[in-house]
Amino acid sequence: MPLSPLDIHNKEFSKAFRGYQEDEVNEFLDQIIKDYEILLKEKKELEERLTQTDERVGHFTTIESTLQKSIVVAQEAAEEVRRNTQKEAKLIIREAEKNADRIVNESLTKARRIALEIEELKKQSKVFRNRFKMLVEAQLDLIETDDWETLMEYDIDTTNLDKLEEKKEVY
Repeated sequence: MPLSPLDIHNKEFSKAFRGYQEDEVNEFLDQIIKDYEILLKEKKELEERLTQTDERVGHFTTIESTLQKSIVVAQEAAEEVRRNTQKEAKLIIREAEKNADRIVNESLTKARRIALEIEELKKQSKVFRNRFKMLVEAQLDLIETDDWETLMEYDIDTTNLDKLEEKKEVY
């Protein structure tokens, strides 16, 4: 156990013939006691500061560890979000491709149906045109027949008709 200032102060030396001067020794011992007390006080303060510093270092080490863990968790969360976003984007693209395929297929089906309808309408218009042409030609044949000329040759006496008309009014 180290000496305390009180140990130094209470130390008694035996007296011998031709020893040191007692006052000088006491004065030197007093100076040692003061210096030793200062050193002990400084040592205690330094130990307290060291303890506080160790506590702060421990606190900062804990904070650093917590921050590192938080960074790791944040990085993992960001990676998970990125993976989920990529999965969602792939799903959206797949769904869009399916919709695009469906729309294209519906359009092709509709285009085929319209093409068939157009072909049917062409056939019907050819039939109508042929029938109409035959009708017009038949009518032209009727107009060009001699029957018209024969009709124009008839001479009708309208005087008899006027008399009949008068008789009708009398009744």
